[in-house]
Amino acid sequence: MTSREALPYRPCVGILLFNAERRVFVGKRIDMVQEAWQMPQGGIDRGEDPRDTALRELEEETGVRPDKVEILAETQAWLRYDLPPNLVRRVWRGRYRGQEQKWFAARFLGTDADIDIWTAHPEFSDWRWSPVDQLTRNVVPFKRALYEAVIAEFRPYLSPSRDAGHRA
Repeated sequence: MTSREALPYRPCVGILLFNAERRVFVGKRIDMVQEAWQMPQGGIDRGEDPRDTALRELEEETGVRPDKVEILAETQAWLRYDLPPNLVRRVWRGRYRGQEQKWFAARFLGTDADIDIWTAHPEFSDWRWSPVDQLTRNVVPFKRALYEAVIAEFRPYLSPSRDAGHRA
């Protein structure tokens, strides 16, 4: 049996999608018993560019097409989180200890009508625009530190002093 520490991290991306009011898209996980909300994220396919993955995953999970977003920034470093020991064997067939993620900040250019979580393989049962200061409240505990790091890095794009609603 392989120890958790010996397992690799799953390469992944995450997307902090925000609207003109600087609220962030979160979806309620369809596969969780307890209430767990998260930003869109997903695995990088072999040979796929992280930015392309972010746009693909966003569309797969939210129905938002790439022409409805403007990617403004990406995290300087790859961010990691570890799964709790009781989940390692159950998630991703026990091949990974957690995820290593590149995050992207993206401005939503569409309307709420452009969002459709009932995609071919739904991951969310509900969605909402969340104030940035509430993002960590309903995320699973093992992702909180990662979310705090993402928020800290992208805070300038969510600041009221920044014209997040302006489209160039």
